[in-house]
Amino acid sequence: MFTKDRLITSLFLLLSLVLVGHFVYFCIGWNVFVSLSDWKGLAPSYNIVGFDQYLRLFHDPVFLTSLKNNLILILLFVPGTLFLGLFLAILLDLKVRGEGVFRGIYLLPFALSFVVTATLWAWMYNLKIGVINTLLGKTGLEFLKSGWITDPNIALYCVVLALIWQFAGYTMLIFLAGIRSIPESQIRAAEVDGASGFNLYRRVVIPQLKAPALSAFVVLMVFALKAFDFIFVLTDGGPGYRTYVLALMMFRWTFSKNEFAYGAAIATILFLLALVIVVPYLYLSFRREKE
Repeated sequence: MFTKDRLITSLFLLLSLVLVGHFVYFCIGWNVFVSLSDWKGLAPSYNIVGFDQYLRLFHDPVFLTSLKNNLILILLFVPGTLFLGLFLAILLDLKVRGEGVFRGIYLLPFALSFVVTATLWAWMYNLKIGVINTLLGKTGLEFLKSGWITDPNIALYCVVLALIWQFAGYTMLIFLAGIRSIPESQIRAAEVDGASGFNLYRRVVIPQLKAPALSAFVVLMVFALKAFDFIFVLTDGGPGYRTYVLALMMFRWTFSKNEFAYGAAIATILFLLALVIVVPYLYLSFRREKE
């Protein structure tokens, strides 16, 4: 029956559908449409040129370098963050004294803005006044001093290290919640069977953390694909194009060079890469719920 409560519920639902439809699906479609045009410059141009922008992408050395950097970022950042987060979660699960304090310390980097933490790391990596080189100098390890983010050979790895530091607390929280959700009876039964210490976690605890690990994996993968503000503040893509990633390239070509069609093509590639990650996760989640 038609009631006032149902009318209000339907209106709220309709509003949500309209907003999501416009700001998500319509904007995605509009971006794809622009990528098929020749829009270059501030004046819009909607002359359809097909896949010319996409063909140009795969002949552009900057795009190929950015794509390679994104892949390196994924291969180093995601496993490194998962491993460190799991390690910290296990340490906290050992019932250390002052667990709440340590948990807050580990979570603090993730609670900060990417702009703030990138500025902090830029200062730490500074060649002359950075805390890293200062400590190396005071401990007699001056031969290890480096320009860090200005060194083309290690700049990208310095970015990865800083990102792992920022996200380790997030993965720690995910894994710790998963560990604490394991029934105490299973832990006690494993201890009775002789499992203890590392073997207890390796044989009983870690195998049951597949769902938290998958959730954290997807979040980290998507972030690694769309990483922009942290790298923009820390290195601005430099030196040269050594720390350029797809999101940063899209921003530069779209809003600095006014190549809107080309930037839209890069955004579409990013969207497709994100789908490759998210769709299998949604499928696995749906199948798990159905089972």
